[in-house]
This record gives sequence, structure tokens and C-alpha cells, in this order.
Amino acid sequence: MSNEHDTDFDVSGIAPVGPAHGAAPDGFRSGFASFVGRPNAGKSTLTNALVGSKVVITSSKPQTTRNVVRGIVHRPDAQLILVDTPGLHRPRTLLGERLNDLVKTTLGEVDVVAVCLPANEKVGPGDRFIVKEMAKVKRTIKVAIATKTDLATPEQIGQHLLDIQALGAETGIEWAEIVPVSAQSGDQVALLADVLVGLLPEGPQLYPDGDLSDAPEEAIVAELIREAALEGVRDELPHSIAVVVEEMGLREGRDADKPLLDIYANLYVERDSQKGIMIGHKGARLREVGTAARLQIEALLGTPVYLDLHIKIAKDWQRDPRQLRKLGF
Repeated sequence: MSNEHDTDFDVSGIAPVGPAHGAAPDGFRSGFASFVGRPNAGKSTLTNALVGSKVVITSSKPQTTRNVVRGIVHRPDAQLILVDTPGLHRPRTLLGERLNDLVKTTLGEVDVVAVCLPANEKVGPGDRFIVKEMAKVKRTIKVAIATKTDLATPEQIGQHLLDIQALGAETGIEWAEIVPVSAQSGDQVALLADVLVGLLPEGPQLYPDGDLSDAPEEAIVAELIREAALEGVRDELPHSIAVVVEEMGLREGRDADKPLLDIYANLYVERDSQKGIMIGHKGARLREVGTAARLQIEALLGTPVYLDLHIKIAKDWQRDPRQLRKLGF
């Protein structure tokens, strides 16, 4: 398919623009690491575990990450910026093509690429496809992570590590490290952070202390609403859901010690039948989604929230360049 639709799709560089934030001590390291892998390989959960806070949505539904989200790990000796990409896959829609383009652009601009290979699953054709794509990016350091070790036996993990080594040899990749880890239990998460930091170049702090992500709050809020909407829906729905925050701000005229954040958001689906599923019997499902999302947003932002959520139809938006632009892709 031609790339005529991609002219309005911004895959601008991922390094922050402008001066670095403050001088760093001698030996301080800073840089970018990107997690890649099949959909549902544990990339988002791992990002959240390393950052120590929820900066990207996680779901049992594959292909839930759609934006390149940067989680920021602050340490006395380093600042590690984690770029969580969408899962690389063979695209079936224009949206899929754009997500893949985004991943490939990202891989060439980071210091370390870490491929996530779930320890509870055998290395398969999807993994091979991704590692072959990684092999094309010559300059970047490559790391392999055996994720979800809490779901595998010691024998499975041992065999998995051998399979990862063999996959590197087969595709011409020399792994800088192979690290087994469980983001769920926290096992070896600190070790992984040490490994990634050790592979970064020396350099100054890139983001201010306390920043956990450079995604705008509206983007994170939209993702939290989408995560709540994804839970419990049928298999055909997850890819059809998009969320746009139309308006967000503190309500005027309230005491400073009793703030209320007003959020007005639209949840888009592709068909009438999907709208019915999302609303549920007498609006029950929409109320559940709204409550779950509100609690997550309040936990993240530390402010009581009023969430006004509506369901709208954007017919076949995943295949329509105009609709994709409108929905932020």
C-alpha cells in the first residue's frame, strides 16, 4: 500500500527539545530504552514496574498500547527514559500500518532496544518477525527480556533463555544481555534497571525531578478511560475503541482545598451494535466504565474527578485516514 496517507502523521523525533535539566554528577547516565515485542508480551506492565507508577495502560487484550509513551525512571546515578511502543504485528488496517511505522521510527532513535519474549510461551513466528525487524536497526544496542517468569517453571525459563540465544544467532543479533524478569512479582526488575542504565551513554538529566512521563495529562486520562472500557468486552471490540478528551480543567469557584477536576470525554466505536454493547442494559456498562476510569484518574492525579463520558460512532475509523487524524493517529 502507498504511503500517501502518512503525510499528516507526525512521527517526530523522540528526544526532548531544548536544554537539559541541570548539571548532573560525574558518571551520570541518561538515555532512552524502548520495549518491543508481540502484543501482550508484558511491555506496558514492565514499564509501570520500572517507573514505580502507572504511566501506560495494561490489559489482557492484546494491542492495547497505541502511543509511544515515555516513562521516566529517576535514580541518583541515572535517568532512564522508557519508550513503550505498540506491539509490532503484521498490519491489517491503516491504523496497524501507522502503529508499525511509529515503532520502526522509534527503534532508530533510542540507545537500547529491549525485546520482550514471554517465558510462559514458546518463541514463535511473531517473535522471529520482530527480532528480524530489530536486526535492521544497526546502531542500537539490543537486549532480550524473558518476561512473565512468574507464569513459567524453572525448566521452561531455562529452555526459553536458550531459545532466545539461538534466535539471536539465527537473526545475526548479538544480545548485550538476556534478562529473565517478572513485572508482576517484581522479581529481577531492579536488576533489569541496572542492566539498562549500564548500557546508556553518560549525559545530563533530561527531564525534571518528579516527572514520571512526558505524555500530556489529557493523553494519559484518555488511555485510562480506554483501559476501563476494554475490560470485559468481546474480542472484536478492543481495536474499535478510541477515546478523545474534549475538555479538562479544574471547576471554577471552588475552595482551593476542595478542588474538582471536570473531564468531558467521548468514547468512539465503529458501529451501532458496538455502541449498544458499550452502553449496556439501561446504561449499566457505561456507568461501570465511568466509575472504574474515574477511580484510576483520581489515583493518578490526586484530585477528585467529575467524568462526563459519551459514546459516539466513527464509522470504520481504523481504515479512514481522515477519522484517524481526528482521533489522534
